Amino acid sequence: MKYNFKGISLVDLCSWFGLTRQAYYQNKHRVLKTAIEEEILILEIRGIRKKHKCLGGRKLFGKLEEFMYEHQIKMGRDAFFDLLRSGGLLVRRRKRHHVTTNSNHWMKKYPNLIKDLEPVSPNHIWVSDITYWKTKGGHYYISFITDAYSRKIVGYQVAETMEAIESIYALKMALKGLDTRAFVLIHHSDRGSQYCSAGYVELLRKNNIQISMTENGDPLENALAERLNGIIKGEYLFDYQIDSLEEAKTILESVVGLYNEERPHSSVGNMVPSQVHEGSLDKEVRRLWKNYYKKRELSEMEK
Repeated sequence: MKYNFKGISLVDLCSWFGLTRQAYYQNKHRVLKTAIEEEILILEIRGIRKKHKCLGGRKLFGKLEEFMYEHQIKMGRDAFFDLLRSGGLLVRRRKRHHVTTNSNHWMKKYPNLIKDLEPVSPNHIWVSDITYWKTKGGHYYISFITDAYSRKIVGYQVAETMEAIESIYALKMALKGLDTRAFVLIHHSDRGSQYCSAGYVELLRKNNIQISMTENGDPLENALAERLNGIIKGEYLFDYQIDSLEEAKTILESVVGLYNEERPHSSVGNMVPSQVHEGSLDKEVRRLWKNYYKKRELSEMEK
């Protein structure tokens, strides 16, 4: 059936749907306003994604809260995710695995000192790991040292091999920025040969750092370090054409800067790691950590 609306006034159309002309124009204005706001947000998101290529929806929402407030944009999380979905801006996670730990060696291994231990300040617990970085031009190995309290990367090194000396370079970087606190520093890692090597252990002992290691092959024993690897590779390093080690070092330095200085972290109240590491927000972060551990304990009890 065809309808001919020619010659029918706006007043008649509005009356059919139980609307006044004022309501019609208000609704039209709202639709236009929403469309403009969504376009503004999409442009801002694309700007952020130029640097943070795969920053997830929750992190984006937290990062954009101040921007939305400044531009008087009211949008809830569900509507925000709908916008990401309709704009093709949702992130697809990549799952890759490459073994970088060889614990079948004769060197001394150490007990796990951080099991159920809550970090209470920056430089209380450092977690370390080595991860495999596959690029379009070759592959590399990255050693990371991360502060468990602030989630800041305090030391890193990229190399073409997994030799112990490369992990020692990352440790030396972390030690350069070490701000001594009242708490004894614990260094936690897997039982890989790099961390059990004489050079690495000697450097830890020389700086009065306690040595902690995983006690079996369960990744959960070094979950924070594993998580950091996933973030850096999954959000930043997944799509590079690297033609030399020097180029890899330059890119990694830039990426670590973005992670430490700009990427919000949900476990520390959506603040960025460098903010938390400075110590000005210790009281608030301590409260968040307590809540985090309570939730984890409840989750383990429910298993």
